[in-house]
Amino acid sequence: MSGSGEKPVLIVDGKRLDGRLPGDIRPSRIEANVLKNAAGSAYIEWGNNKIMAAVYGPSEALPKHTSNPERAVIKCRYQMAPFSSLEEHGRSGPNRRSIEISKVIKEVFENAIITENFPGSEINIYVEVLQGDGGTRAAGVTAAAVAVAASGIPMTDLPYGVSIGKIGDQIVIDLNKIEDNYSDADVPIVISPRTGRILLLQMDGDMTKDEINRGIRMAADAGKMISKMQSDALKKQYMEISEKYKNEAPSYTPQAQK
Repeated sequence: MSGSGEKPVLIVDGKRLDGRLPGDIRPSRIEANVLKNAAGSAYIEWGNNKIMAAVYGPSEALPKHTSNPERAVIKCRYQMAPFSSLEEHGRSGPNRRSIEISKVIKEVFENAIITENFPGSEINIYVEVLQGDGGTRAAGVTAAAVAVAASGIPMTDLPYGVSIGKIGDQIVIDLNKIEDNYSDADVPIVISPRTGRILLLQMDGDMTKDEINRGIRMAADAGKMISKMQSDALKKQYMEISEKYKNEAPSYTPQAQK
């Protein structure tokens, strides 16, 4: 959150340094099924974040002692590529931060995927950050949800993530890296839009109960746009598949009876 030295001014005349208002998210786009060999995949650009998500399975749980005879086991790996960031967590290999984020993403999908449909199996979710600029866990969950949906694995809902935070006395959403570093609070949140259920909420900094509630309402408003972006990516994928099979299907012309 807070960096060393003097804090930069992050809001000027009601606008943030990148021109956004407090309730605005960064320009974003999602593309579904970008990897040929994954059961489902997605690529997201969220501001300067560039993230790939891939899903494999359901398959036999290995090693066998990790299996659950009543439901699928969810395994998740979040990782930042060595070239994604100049900071220490951008170095190659797992670290405490990547292990922690892998754990919370795993818990999100344990509460979203209908795991009892696949007893004794495992589902692997990979989130690879190619370029990071704040809010990567929220963007990663958003992309991973599209990847799971594209794989055909049933879920109770299509969760999305976004961060809320506090800069001075102003509540904002979708903090970029400089805002994350110098804000008074940063709160990644994941919401199930159909029920409004919160699947993830972590806090770094200090916010009052009223401030958190205001931030959650702002996140829910932004979530309408994020959910539409997810749905549009899936619709585009299925329309392209449908069109492909339509064009490849052999035509049949009935012959006239003799």
